[in-house]
Amino acid sequence: MKIYYYPTCNTCKKALKWLDDKGIPYSKKHIVDSNLTYNEIEEIFIKSKLDVQKLFNTSGLVYRELNLKDKLKEMTLQQKLELLASNGMLLKRPIIVRGTMVIVGFNKDIYEEKLG
Repeated sequence: MKIYYYPTCNTCKKALKWLDDKGIPYSKKHIVDSNLTYNEIEEIFIKSKLDVQKLFNTSGLVYRELNLKDKLKEMTLQQKLELLASNGMLLKRPIIVRGTMVIVGFNKDIYEEKLG
């Protein structure tokens, strides 16, 4: 299982603590120090079965600075995935990938259900 995270993100800290408390092993990938590739983003998108908009960190500074709320409406799926791959701070986090399962964000109930 891999978790894509940002170390100072409080939501990521909660997720990592939950995983540690449950003794669930994982490997970590820092989403800014090593940006995800287009292929990694595309794989996460496909496995998650979520609308691509759900992968964006809509409360983040970069999202607001780029005025993406309006711009994303005009963009193709490929452009959105390329944008996510260009800057890790645009990704909603944490992202957990285990096999074909993807969890975006941290919700204790969902973690219990999917990772229990």
